[in-house]
Amino acid sequence: MPIYEYVCTDCKEEFELIRPMGAADEPQACTHCGGEHVKRKLAMFYAKSGGHSVSGSSAPSCSSCAGGDCSSCGH
Repeated sequence: MPIYEYVCTDCKEEFELIRPMGAADEPQACTHCGGEHVKRKLAMFYAKSGGHSVSGSSAPSCSSCAGGDCSSCGH
């Protein structure tokens, strides 16, 4: 089951829950204050395969390698 991130708009507490995908947006009380104004956060991730970005935002790069594998800078 995936881990989802939530934030309480009452107390600003952020927390994670392991839930089935079908329950990701079901109502959830805050684990800190018990408030019911909870929103699921947008989770971002970055994956790399063979030195090339495959998902998420692009990795920082230098001018010599343009984001690919580069022995001089480690990208």
